[in-house]
Amino acid sequence: MNKPLPINLIDFNIGVGKGKPLTINGEKRSCPFCNVGTLTDIIDTKEDMIFLKNKYIVLEPSDQFVLIEGADCNSDMNLYTPEKMTSLISFGISHWLKLWETGKYKAVLFFKNYGPLSGGTIHHPHMQIVGLPVIDPDLMFSTDEFEGIPVATESGVEINVATRPRIGFSEINILVKKQFTASDISSPQAYETLSALAHYIQSSVTFLKDFFKRENFSYNIFFYLLDGCIRVKLLPRFATSPLYIGYSIHLKPTNLADTAEKLRTYI
Repeated sequence: MNKPLPINLIDFNIGVGKGKPLTINGEKRSCPFCNVGTLTDIIDTKEDMIFLKNKYIVLEPSDQFVLIEGADCNSDMNLYTPEKMTSLISFGISHWLKLWETGKYKAVLFFKNYGPLSGGTIHHPHMQIVGLPVIDPDLMFSTDEFEGIPVATESGVEINVATRPRIGFSEINILVKKQFTASDISSPQAYETLSALAHYIQSSVTFLKDFFKRENFSYNIFFYLLDGCIRVKLLPRFATSPLYIGYSIHLKPTNLADTAEKLRTYI
């Protein structure tokens, strides 16, 4: 009898999940992130950004947090000023690293859902941070998923188009070569690197939206720590291939070189 493959398995509280607000598909419902006066458990604010505890803890066990990116419900990263984008990335990474540094968690997730195929429920631009005390971090990703065709390098940050994608199609990797602690983020030394990272993320979002030109286009952004260095992966989201869902077969598109060249024009 075959030995079961090791996987990360965590409980999802269906009862809590059913109570979550849903605005991602354009439903005409009240947006909880627009009603700032009703928000509770606010931890920190910066400009019009808000970092707070997630009201709906669906993952058990976990600590879940939300980073509301700004006051505009219909904006997104491709529309932010460069200064706003750098401020957002710095704010998010700072709180992400602070949670890592508590030592309470085996893993701390930092990610963004955008669009109806992204797995999110709220349309208002936001990111999420999740602390997981019981999980195997070695099963979360493979280091070769960050390999790719080089596109550009700036201030110790590299961007490439993935040649070993997690799922398939035009996945974009961004690699930060320097190590940072939470206290480093506000330093002048970190600003140049974080500005380059923010620029590459923003350019990648703009590129993906323009490249695919689909109504209700969706994407995810995932942040990782690998040997103390930040890694970022951007994935366009579609109906996931049945080859991946059923057989874990990853798809590598044949136009990667063309995609890398087109992305280069956005950088």
